Amino acid sequence: MKNDLITGRDIVVVGQQPWDVEIGSNNKNLAIEFSKNNRVLYVNSALDTITLFKNKQDPKVQMRLAVIDKKQDGLIEISNNLWTYYPDITIRSINWIKSNRIFNFLNKNNNKRFAESIAKAIKRLDFKNIILFNDSDIFRSFYLKEFLKPAVSVYYSRDYLLTVDYWKRHGSILEPLLIAKSDLCTANSTYLADYCAQYNPKSYYVGQGCDLSLFDNSNGFDIPEDIKPIKRPVIGYVGALQSLRLDIELLEYVARQRPGWSIVLVGPEDDVFKASGLHHIGNIHFLGSKDASMLPAYINAFDVCINPQMINQITIGNYPRKIDEYLVMGKPTVATATRAMEIFGGHAYLGKNKEEYITLIQKALDEDSPELQSKRKAFATSHSWENNAKEIYKAINTYNQ
Repeated sequence: MKNDLITGRDIVVVGQQPWDVEIGSNNKNLAIEFSKNNRVLYVNSALDTITLFKNKQDPKVQMRLAVIDKKQDGLIEISNNLWTYYPDITIRSINWIKSNRIFNFLNKNNNKRFAESIAKAIKRLDFKNIILFNDSDIFRSFYLKEFLKPAVSVYYSRDYLLTVDYWKRHGSILEPLLIAKSDLCTANSTYLADYCAQYNPKSYYVGQGCDLSLFDNSNGFDIPEDIKPIKRPVIGYVGALQSLRLDIELLEYVARQRPGWSIVLVGPEDDVFKASGLHHIGNIHFLGSKDASMLPAYINAFDVCINPQMINQITIGNYPRKIDEYLVMGKPTVATATRAMEIFGGHAYLGKNKEEYITLIQKALDEDSPELQSKRKAFATSHSWENNAKEIYKAINTYNQ
C-alpha cells in the first residue's frame, strides 16, 4: 500500500542507545529498516561530563574524545543510505539539579550545543526536509524540534520511563511536554499509545519488530545436556530473572501446587532471586545464563513457555519480545494479562492471577496441536521490522495528509 511506505526522505534518528551499544536496540533496528528506502543519520548521544569523569579510559569514551579533538571523523558510513554520527562536543551532566528552572536553563544550552553539532552532519550529508525520529530521548533532545526545524517530528515511546529514578524528577514534567509538542507520537504497545494520547491526539500504536530468524526450529535443535535429565512436562522461562519484573510468589505457587511439573528458569538472577526460597523447591531448576545462540534450543525443549510478570508501572506497558520468540517456535505460552499483552490474546493464554496460571498451563498442555503451532508461528512472524516500519510510515503519512 502506498500509505505504508516512505521513500527518498532524509531521516535523523536520536535516542538513548548509541550505535556501539552491545545490547539490541529497537532504534538501531528501525534505523536499518528506514535506510532501505531513505537516507538515515543515526545520532549517538553526546559525551556527558560524568561519563567522561568516571569512564575516561573506556575505549568508547576515548573514541568520542578523538572526535572532539578532531583526530577522528565523527560521521561514519555504516551501509548504503545509513550513517552514524558521534557529536564533536561534551554536554553538562545536570540531572542531579533539583531546581526545575536551573535544570531547564542548562538543558536548553545542552540541546543547543547538541543541535549545532548534529546540524554539521546534516549539512555534510546535504539532508533536506528531514523527519526527526526521537526514541524517548527526553532531556538531550527536548528542544531539537525548535533548533533543527524538521519537516516532521516523531516521538517514539517503548517503555514507561517515569518509574525509573533517573527520569522521575524532571522527566515527569518534560516527557508530557515533549509528547505534546511533537507532530505525532508512535508507541510499541497499546498501553503506551494510550499514555501518549493523553498529551497528543496524534498518537499511534505501531507494534513491535523482532528478528526471529535465530528461533527458526524447522530443522530442530539438539536438547541441551542440562535439561535432558529434567522430568517432563517442562514449564520454562528464558530471560533475565529480575524481581521488579517477575512474580516470585506466582512461581512458588505453581511449583508447589503441581510438583509433577518441572519449572525451568534460564537466565541471570538478580540478588532477590538468588536469595529467594525458589532455590529450595525441588521441582524448580535454575540453569543460569546461556549464550544467546543457545536460547532457542532451551525454548524448543519446553512443553509450555511462561512469562510470569509482576503487574506494575514498569511492566504494564512493556512489549515482551520474548512472547514472539516463544510463539515463533510454535510453543504454547502462558503469560500475565496486561494491557500490552492483549494483542497476543488469540495466540497465548493470559492469566490474571496465580490460580489461573495453574488452569491455563494445564490447558496449554492438553490443547497443543500442530494446527495451533502453525497459527502461533504465523502470528509471530508478522511482527517483523519491515512491518513495524510500515506502521510508523502510515502514522507519518496520516499526519502529512
